[in-house]
Parts: sequence; C-alpha cells; structure tokens
Amino acid sequence: MPRILIAYSTVDGQTLKICERIRQTLQALGHAVTVVEIREDTVVDAAALDTFVIGASIRYGKYRKNVYGFIDRHRRALEQKPGAFFSVNVVARKPGRDSPDSNPYIKPFIAKAGWTPAEIAVFAGKIDYARYHWRDRLMIRFIMWMTKGPTQPDACVEFTDWQAVDAFARRISSM
Repeated sequence: MPRILIAYSTVDGQTLKICERIRQTLQALGHAVTVVEIREDTVVDAAALDTFVIGASIRYGKYRKNVYGFIDRHRRALEQKPGAFFSVNVVARKPGRDSPDSNPYIKPFIAKAGWTPAEIAVFAGKIDYARYHWRDRLMIRFIMWMTKGPTQPDACVEFTDWQAVDAFARRISSM
C-alpha cells in the first residue's frame, strides 16, 4: 500500500479542509495517508514514505516561513521521491489566476523553496470575516474591495472547487 504524507500550513483552516478531502480520496484509492501540520519543529520519517504532498495557504501575499523550513529539513527526500504541492489563495477565485502557470504565487514559491514538485495545483480559498481578528478583517476587506471580491462584514464565501481538488488527488494517486 503506497504511503503518502500530506503536510500542510494553514491560517484559517481551509487548507486543512482541502487536505482532508485529498486524504479521503487517496484512501478510497487504496493509499495509506498521514496528514500533519507543518510547525517549526515538524519532522517526519521520510524513509517510511512513498510520496510527499505539501499544501500551504497565502496570507498577505506570503506563505508562512515554516513551509520553507519544512522543505529545507526534508530536501533530500523531496528530491528523491515523488512530490506534489498545492497553494490555497483567494486570488485563485478569479479566472486566469487559478492555475499553476497563471497564479502569481507559484513561480516565486518554487524559486524560493528550490523545489519543483511533479504535481502542482492552485485552489481558491475561503473568506470568512466573522472568524478574523478585527485588523485582519479590515485589511482583507480592503484587499477584497480593491480586487472586486466580497466585502460585506458578515460574508462567508467558500471559493474552493472541490472537483479540482478531487482531480488533483487522483493525479497524486498515479504518481
């Protein structure tokens, strides 16, 4: 049974929700899947894995530093085993910004990480103003106003394309 690790970094939980959907799909296809949160000290037994999947969300245009640290700590395994990466960001809600080639965060990520995974995907995230700290709520509403997104103070909009998530999981399954 192929062993797959899904390591994730999330701010508001949508990346974890996507990871759980990928896990369900992969398990239904016969894979053993472990999901772990990337923290500063997260270390995994790379020798016990067949495939790596890393999922990370964007906040204010950046991935969290711990994602790059995780990649650095596991660089040898990431270079020797099949790997996949997915980005979760609200920019991907717009047509033409929803693919690895067109999303503004993928190329800078690959350049900074120094890792080019075999599979890459971009998923639109979620806006949930009620869950945000007042400062984040203000900043994200301003960004949404500038980019013609939802700005109602009580808006909760999930943009994730779950069929695209399932298709990504199937591509991982055949790596």
